Amino acid sequence: MSSFGRNSWCILVLASVLLLSCLAETAVANRTGELTVFWGRNKEEGTLREACDTGLYNTVIISFYSVFGHGRYALDLSGHPLDGVGADIKHCQSQGIPVFLSIGGGGNHYSIPSSASAEAVADNLWNAFLGGGNSDVPRPFGDAAVNGIDFYIDDHSAPGDHYDELARRLDYFNSMYYHATTKYVRLTATPRCAFPPDDPMARALRTGLFERIHVRFYGDADKCSYKNGDVSGVVDQWSKWTARYPKSQLYVGLAAAESGVPDHAPPPVEVYLKYLYYDLLPKVQKAPNYGGVMVWNRFTDNRTGYSGAVKGWAACSYAGCVN
Repeated sequence: MSSFGRNSWCILVLASVLLLSCLAETAVANRTGELTVFWGRNKEEGTLREACDTGLYNTVIISFYSVFGHGRYALDLSGHPLDGVGADIKHCQSQGIPVFLSIGGGGNHYSIPSSASAEAVADNLWNAFLGGGNSDVPRPFGDAAVNGIDFYIDDHSAPGDHYDELARRLDYFNSMYYHATTKYVRLTATPRCAFPPDDPMARALRTGLFERIHVRFYGDADKCSYKNGDVSGVVDQWSKWTARYPKSQLYVGLAAAESGVPDHAPPPVEVYLKYLYYDLLPKVQKAPNYGGVMVWNRFTDNRTGYSGAVKGWAACSYAGCVN
């Protein structure tokens, strides 16, 4: 590709990032009680555009960029075709809905074993999914750029993994927008509920660069999950998270599949969720840095209608409304 062609490609990507990121950022500034969902875990869940068009979600996170480190990079969208995802990202952003890309997941094909690896992975993310314009790096979503990167790092990571350096390198790219008043590479994290977090994620979170933390209170492995314990156990861990990271917005992460709502249950599904409304949400919403609810995931959410009930409760529960 000619120098002119490379420069034109870079300008096109950066212009798209600036316009659509501004729209999405403006729509979510200084708001709490929001609903975030993970998309990309089942090809039967519908398209990204359809998720955004439900009107249920304030943020959508694409999952997962699941192979990285050691010079290998790959997406796993559970059979979703890549064609059209870029256009869907732009559509969501035009509606004021930020779209993030989550890295990691439950597999074991990723790691950040060195400083050089952290730099290489950050550069790949920048050029493949964010505002970069290196024509030698394929862009699976075309000229669409996600609003930021979510760290969904499970506990198989080696203690020495350099996720803190990855976070700093990604944040460094914000310095390319010299006169910007907002970030165009935003960082979020989705750790498991046990506190304190595993060492690699603890070091990353200590950078202070993560604007949001979605604490996963679901799954079979953790005693603190909403499914395995009781409300007091969830609140105990939640209080530790919110106190430790006061400058981040904290989201309580819940799984639609563990909600007790049967698939395709007739409305109102709220009858299955009375403990959530009357007990859990009023307690977690007391935290000054409460941000909202993160729902795992779009496929089971669509089958249960879970977010149709939780959407309003994320901001207003039995205890009243949050700002």
